[in-house]
Amino acid sequence: MPKTEGRFLITGAQGFLGAWVVKYLVEAGHRPCVFDISTEPKRMANLLDKDQLDRVNFIQGDVTRAEDVNRAVAENAIDRIIHLAALQVPFCAADPPLGGWVNVVGTLNIFEAARLHAKGMKSLVYASSAAVFGPEEFYEGKRVPEGADLLPGTHYGVFKQCNEGNARVYFQTHNLSSVGLRPWALYGVGRDQGITSGLTKAIKAGVVGKPYTIKFTGGIDLQYAEDCARIFLSCSESPRKGARIYTLRGVAMQVNEFIQRLEQVYPKAKGLIQAEGPRMPIAYELDDSLMVKDLGEVPRTPLEEGIRRTVEIFERLHGEGRLDVGDLEV
Repeated sequence: MPKTEGRFLITGAQGFLGAWVVKYLVEAGHRPCVFDISTEPKRMANLLDKDQLDRVNFIQGDVTRAEDVNRAVAENAIDRIIHLAALQVPFCAADPPLGGWVNVVGTLNIFEAARLHAKGMKSLVYASSAAVFGPEEFYEGKRVPEGADLLPGTHYGVFKQCNEGNARVYFQTHNLSSVGLRPWALYGVGRDQGITSGLTKAIKAGVVGKPYTIKFTGGIDLQYAEDCARIFLSCSESPRKGARIYTLRGVAMQVNEFIQRLEQVYPKAKGLIQAEGPRMPIAYELDDSLMVKDLGEVPRTPLEEGIRRTVEIFERLHGEGRLDVGDLEV
């Protein structure tokens, strides 16, 4: 990516997507500030070498504490924020009050920090989710168009819908622009939490020759992590104003088709992977025409290529004795 001027703060950067965003920023010559309650860069270490990690400024902080967020922005002269910190669907289901505290109050703290430092703030991009949509039958089985009703069926989806509404209010009342992005199921090295992480775990299981069961069935929309990270960074460069929301679209298919494609690309996985359980309560045929219109050409890595790249990194880590397979037991 071309180098963008500015000082980046990435929240939730020790997570899966955060690691990929940081990778691209470092490779572009930045020294990003990563803000997370965790101090262990285990996912980043799978993507960055030691010299690259030394270019990262690690800040321990909690998004639910406004003072932590404000201090990080002020002390590091931050002018671009990519907000990824959140609790995934299972954690929100297990503890809805905690999920709301992190996902909603944490996001409000990010917007407040951006408002307080609005004079120097160049961009604010945050992760929403396709979980704001209901199941496919709510949309008559058709592709979900731009502007469709938001009918989330999980606490997580409701929290993300709330964040989109708050972003709109911040623009209306404070002229604070932002971009919210709605990915569906991301896959790639480092995806080890959340229900749809089962797709990445299936690839890892194939590499280590271990049986694995994906815990859901039905339709999915798959997007390679690298593509999503690049879209987040493209949005951080966009000069457009407003509280914009973009729905992302990757490769739409059925879970059983994903297993077949995995076996074709990586024959060692043949017979090891199966799927069982209910469908995900989220429509998976999504329209991303507004994002394409505003951003132009967007990255779309073919599924086979994304699987190959993921296998390649997993095999390297496995050969180095650094591949964590603990998540395959869950």
